[in-house]
Amino acid sequence: MIQKAKISNGVKLDPTKMKDWQVAEAAEETMKPVRQLADEMGLQEDELIPMGRKLAKVDYQKALARLKDAPTAKYIDVTAITPTPLGEGKTTTAIGLIEGLGKLNKRVVGAIRQPSGGPTFNIKGSAAGGGLAQCIPLTPFSIRLTGDIDCITNAHNLAMVALTSRMQHERNYDDARLAKSNLKRIDIDPDRVQMKWVMDFCAQALRNITIGKGGKMDGYEMESGFAITVSSEIMAILAVARDLKDMRERMAKIVVAYDKKGNEVTAADLEVDGAMTAWMADAINPNLLQTIEGQPVFVHAGPFANIAIGQSSIIADMIGTKLGDYHVTESGFGADIGFEKFWNLKCRMSGLTPNAIVIVATIRALKMHGGGPAVKPGIPLAEEYTRENLELLEKGCENLVAHIETVKKSGVRPVVCVNSFYTDTKAEIEMVRKIAEKNGALAAVSEHWLKGGDGSIELAEAVIEACKEKPDFKFLYELETPLRQRIELIAREVYGASGVTYTDEALEKAKAMEADPASKTLGTCMVKTHLSLSHDPDLKGRPTGWELPINDILVYKGAGFIVPVAGAIKLMPGTASNPAFRRIDVDVKTGKVQGLF
Repeated sequence: MIQKAKISNGVKLDPTKMKDWQVAEAAEETMKPVRQLADEMGLQEDELIPMGRKLAKVDYQKALARLKDAPTAKYIDVTAITPTPLGEGKTTTAIGLIEGLGKLNKRVVGAIRQPSGGPTFNIKGSAAGGGLAQCIPLTPFSIRLTGDIDCITNAHNLAMVALTSRMQHERNYDDARLAKSNLKRIDIDPDRVQMKWVMDFCAQALRNITIGKGGKMDGYEMESGFAITVSSEIMAILAVARDLKDMRERMAKIVVAYDKKGNEVTAADLEVDGAMTAWMADAINPNLLQTIEGQPVFVHAGPFANIAIGQSSIIADMIGTKLGDYHVTESGFGADIGFEKFWNLKCRMSGLTPNAIVIVATIRALKMHGGGPAVKPGIPLAEEYTRENLELLEKGCENLVAHIETVKKSGVRPVVCVNSFYTDTKAEIEMVRKIAEKNGALAAVSEHWLKGGDGSIELAEAVIEACKEKPDFKFLYELETPLRQRIELIAREVYGASGVTYTDEALEKAKAMEADPASKTLGTCMVKTHLSLSHDPDLKGRPTGWELPINDILVYKGAGFIVPVAGAIKLMPGTASNPAFRRIDVDVKTGKVQGLF
């Protein structure tokens, strides 16, 4: 791969003196045209769908048909320890690793997730990485891209339009009148509607609403609400579908509601599944972007592994593993959430086997898990995080060890990456390295934020070393395992719980699922806080002696998941008091967006 210098259009890219968006803006002045990028990675002209000079989609059907007999690259997943609310730089590390492998003259391709408008305009910001380890162009990456999330929003809400209009017509018309429209009465139970509306912002005011108020022509009055778009089952379908035919079949199976006899009402029953797929026909093609140093990165499917699958798409990985020597992807949040779903859901569905797993850790987060003061966005870090404190760090490494053990249970060698900050001391870094190696992981320090590929060579070399070992990959559970037994396995073996409890409603649903033969074909996609190994975000480190409370069980038959909901987590996050949108603006002379981070 051709590497870019750390000077772009005469501007030195210095992340210590520039904000992330300024680094990205300067780098974009000399970024590769997307046609050149495609040529260098081995895509043919008819496999590229240009979306301007800097962006493109890739025709997955043409690319995969041509590459089906090509060798398969080494496959690496990037996950993390339990993060602070600030995040620990997992995407930044994934991009840094891609750049580091490029520095070692490896043919490397990446696949990351498209950011949600919720965090982009709220607290966390975009998910393009940071410093000299970013995915560019930043503005389209962070806002709109090629419209995939808008397509998901529209496809999902179309199902709700079909449902609510059908309920209105069935209430207002007798069977003879319905028959004139070729409709048969479904008799939907308004108390068992499974879906909500979606939008891609953090809008807590819309979590619970009443719809259909007015007269009989204004809809069917009932309780409803909104979830965030990236938690939609359709986003999950985009992540796991292998082709358009598979996507079409999955759309038909989406359970939108139940009738008054307890039977499923699917998108196919509402005859809306074809139209929903029509919204997604272009979105199924992965988006092609690049790192600051010019390596190709697919951006496809979305985030939020705490309330969704949180993985980049199987299609992006299928293409990436056929185009490079190494293919790097990422999973959301910590190994207890994102990696567990990568391991037991995504890899099961894709048939791909990882060769190495990177666990991103920061000294800051480990000190927090050791009992350090609360870490909150917008509030300066306490001095415990900026001065050497080996006692806090050693205690906090219990969290790191838990994640190492989780990865090892999959049969894959973990590589611990210390995402280094300038306040980290040599003694602190050495302590993390020794603890990681003592527990069976390789360890590396990376300064990719500050130095790009040059700063992540040690990490890249550790990943190459890990990939030399043949993984003994195995799933935590087989699909024949009964649902409650699966939940128990995940709770005990991954989260460290002593057991599982159920609300009456969740227990009833679990028993019904176990009695349904179709449940044996469905994976288990847990919903749980990302801020703790437990269900309680206030329990840090490696908590013991607690039980996992399952409050509800959702069914995503289209995506192929049963979704147990642990704790009080919401599918619609809230906007904080000091959100990012207060600092985002547009230069009216150039039209360039400023303030993204």
